[in-house]
Amino acid sequence: MSGAFAPIARLWPLILLAKICIVSLLHIPFYHAGDGEQAVVLAIMLLVDGVLMIVPRQAPFQAVKPHVQNRLMLPMVFLSGLCFSLWLGQAPAAASAPAFLLAVPELAVALLAVCIFGDRRLLGIGYFLGLLLVAVTEHAGVTHIGMLLCCVIVMAVATVRQATVDRDCAIERHRQDLRAQRSDRLLLEHERTGRGWFWETDRHGCLTYISDTLAQTLDAREGALIGRPMTEIIRPGDRQQGDGERTLGFHLSARTGFSDLSVCAAMAKEERWWSISGQPVFNEYGQFHGFRGSGTDLTEMRRSQAEVTRLAQFDSLTGLANRIQMLSSLEQAVTERPGRPGDCALMMLDLDRFKLVNDTLGHPAGDALLRQVSQRLKRTVGDKGLVGRQGGDEFKILLPGHHDRDALALLAQTIINAVAQPYSIEGNAVVIGVSIGISCAPQDGVTADALIRNADLALYAAKGDGRGRHRFYSSEMHADAEDRRRLEQDLRHALASDGLHLAYQPVVSLRTDQITGYEALLRWTHPVRGPISPALFIPIAEDSGMISQIGEWVIHTACRDAAQWDDGIRVAVNVSPTQFANIGFPSTVMNALAASQLAPERLELEITENVFLNDDDGTDAMFARLKALGVRLALDDFGTGYSSLGYLKKAPFDKIKIDQSFVRGAAIKGSRNSAIIKAIVSLAEALGMDTTAEGAETQDELALIRQLGCSHVQGYIYGRPMPFVDVMASHDTHGANVAMDGFKSSRPSRKTMLRTVAIHHQGHVYTGRVRNISATGALIEGLWNVPSGTLFAIELAEGQSVNATAKWSKGDRMGVEFAGMIDLSALRNAPKTLAS
Repeated sequence: MSGAFAPIARLWPLILLAKICIVSLLHIPFYHAGDGEQAVVLAIMLLVDGVLMIVPRQAPFQAVKPHVQNRLMLPMVFLSGLCFSLWLGQAPAAASAPAFLLAVPELAVALLAVCIFGDRRLLGIGYFLGLLLVAVTEHAGVTHIGMLLCCVIVMAVATVRQATVDRDCAIERHRQDLRAQRSDRLLLEHERTGRGWFWETDRHGCLTYISDTLAQTLDAREGALIGRPMTEIIRPGDRQQGDGERTLGFHLSARTGFSDLSVCAAMAKEERWWSISGQPVFNEYGQFHGFRGSGTDLTEMRRSQAEVTRLAQFDSLTGLANRIQMLSSLEQAVTERPGRPGDCALMMLDLDRFKLVNDTLGHPAGDALLRQVSQRLKRTVGDKGLVGRQGGDEFKILLPGHHDRDALALLAQTIINAVAQPYSIEGNAVVIGVSIGISCAPQDGVTADALIRNADLALYAAKGDGRGRHRFYSSEMHADAEDRRRLEQDLRHALASDGLHLAYQPVVSLRTDQITGYEALLRWTHPVRGPISPALFIPIAEDSGMISQIGEWVIHTACRDAAQWDDGIRVAVNVSPTQFANIGFPSTVMNALAASQLAPERLELEITENVFLNDDDGTDAMFARLKALGVRLALDDFGTGYSSLGYLKKAPFDKIKIDQSFVRGAAIKGSRNSAIIKAIVSLAEALGMDTTAEGAETQDELALIRQLGCSHVQGYIYGRPMPFVDVMASHDTHGANVAMDGFKSSRPSRKTMLRTVAIHHQGHVYTGRVRNISATGALIEGLWNVPSGTLFAIELAEGQSVNATAKWSKGDRMGVEFAGMIDLSALRNAPKTLAS
C-alpha cells in the first residue's frame, strides 16, 4: 500500500496538466478579475495538488505506517476533487453551459485520477466524493449528480472487491512468508547441526550458493567458493572407489538428477567423503537455470565401515587375518584355476606350553606373547603366504601355489626355531614351542574343509610325537581319526548300556600293614577289541564331553560298593578338572552319599593339580563346599602337573599322593627319586597330611618307602586292581589283612641285544656275548662257572670299556654289575645291535 503513494505523487502532475488543458479547451479563464472566491478556490486547488505531488515522496511521510499514509492521502484527494469542481462551477461560463457539459471535464479528470490510483480504489472514491459533494450542494442537474453517483457506486463495489482480493493475497503472502521463514530456520538449523548442507549452481555449473558449514570444512573463507565450478571441490569419479561410470561431472553435463552419489572432497586437508543429491532447475519456459541439491558427510560412516570391515577380516589382538579371511582366501586358492583345483599348502600351528604362560603370568601377558609370536610368524613367512590367527593359541599359514615338500619342511622348521626363541614378557623370560601340521592341495584335498581337516590331523600327530615338530598329512592319520571316532561312539554306547565297570586297588597303611581303603579305577572291556586302556578312552571322554556323565556314574557306583565294606575302609574316586569346575558337582557327591548311606568321611576325592590352572575364587569356593560335606580330599599325582606349592597353603587336602614316576626305580643305586619322596613326605607331615606312594612293585621299593616315612602305599606289591566281587571275597577270607607279593628288588629297564664283547681278566682276554643290558649291568654268556665277585673289564664298544663284577653264574651265563652307570644311547649306532 505504502509503495503505491510515491508513484501516485510522481504521476499527479498529469492531473494538474489535465485540469489546465480542459479549462483551456472550454475557454474558461483561469482568473476573473474581481472574483475573489474563485481566486481562493484556485489557490487551494493548486496548494492541494502541490501537496499531493511533493509530500508522498518525502522520507517523513514514507516513514509513517501505511494506514496512516492512506488516511493522510484520502482528505487531500477529496480536497483536490472538491476544489476542481468548485473552480469549474464558479467560472462565468458555467452559468450558461449545459449541466452535462460541466460533468464531462470533471469525469475526465476523475477517470484519469482513478487510473493513476491503480488498485488504491479507495482514493478514487474519495476523489469522486469531492466532485459529488459540490454537485449536490450546488444543485447540479440530475444527470450530473447521477453520473457522479454511479461512478461512486462502481468505485465502491470495485473497492470492496479489491479489498477482498488484497486481504486474501495478504493472508497468502503472510502464510508464504511464515512458511519461508520456517523453512529457512529449519534449513539453517540443519546446516548448523552438521548433518547436511546445501548447494546451488548456475547453468554453467558454477556455485551460486553453498552452506557456510561446508565452506568451513574445506577451510575456505566466506564467499570464496561462490563462482567456482562444482567439480573443482570434488575429485573425479573413480570406478574403484565405487562411484561407477555415472560420475558427478556426467550428471552436471547431462542435466540429469542424481541421488546419494558418493564423492570425495578435493580441497579438504584430510580425506572426506560426501553423499550428494541434486536436481536440475528449469523455469516456466523450460529453460535450464542450474542445479540445486543437498549433501551429507559420509566420512565417519566410511571410517566406521572400514573399521567394521577390518574387524571382520582381521584379528583385533594380533592384526593377522582372522578365521573368516583365512577361510575365504583358502577357498579362493583351491579354486583358482577354472575347472581344476588350485595348488596351495596349508599349515596349522598350535603353540606348546602357552596355557602355562597364560595361567602363571596372566591373560595380559598371554596377549602380549601372542602379539610377539604373530610378529615373528609374519617376519618368517614374509610374502610367501598369508598368516592368520585361528583363535586362542592356534594359527594358520596359507601358501598359494605349488610348493616342494622339502621347501615346506624347511619353512616349518624355520618357524619352529623362530617361535622357540625366548620372549621377554613383563620382564620375564618366556620360552614356548609350536607344533605344525601341513596339508597340500590337491593331493591332500580339493576343498577348503578337507585341507583344514587334514592339516588338523597332521597337527594332532605332530603334538602326539612330542610337540615342537611338524608333520605332513598322510592317509593313515585319517584312519586314526576314524578309529577314534568309532571308539567314541562305542564309548557312548557302553555308557548307555552299562558296559563300564570299576576295579579296586587296595591302599595299605604302612603302620598296620592292613588295607585302609581302595581306589576305584574305571575299566572298559570292548566287545570286539577287549580291554581298552584308560589312557586311551579317558581323553576321548574328556574331549567329547562324556567325562561328567561318566564321573557321576563312577561316584554313585563306588559309594554303593563301598557301603558294603567294613566301616573303617574308604573308597577313593578320581575327579576330573571338568567335574571339579561344575558348580553342581557337590550336589552329585551329596546325592551319591545319600543314596548309598555311606559316611562322608569314607569317601576320598582325588583331585589333580590341573584344577589350579584356573585358580580363582570359584576354585576356593568349590573346595569349601566339598569340605563342608565331610568328604576327604587327596592331591593326586603330586609333582607332575602344575607343580606350584602356593595352593597347598589354602587347599584343604587330607592326603598327598606321590606319583609312581617317583616311586619306580627309587631303590636303584644313583636314583634321585628317594630324595624327592623324602621332601614330599616332610612337606606333608609339616602340613598335617597323609602320604600315599603309588606304583610300588618290589620289596626294596616298599622298604625304601617305609624308611622314608610314607603313611600309605598303593601298588602291585599289595595287589592289582580287582572287581568288586573279588574284593568282597578277599574281605570274607582275610579281612583287612594283606600280604605283599613282588620281586625282591627293582632294576633299571633292560634292552635286549646280541653283541660280541671282549672281557679282560688278569691279563687274559675272553670273548662273550651280551644278551641284555641296562645302565647298571648286563647278562653275558660264553664263560662257564664264573665265581661270584670276580672282577672284569668289559669292552662294550670301541673306546668304551666298563669295570664289572660277577654277581651270579649259571652254566655259561652270568650276571654282572657295572662299577658305574653307562650311557646306553652311545651303543645304539654300534654294529651287531638289535633293537628291542
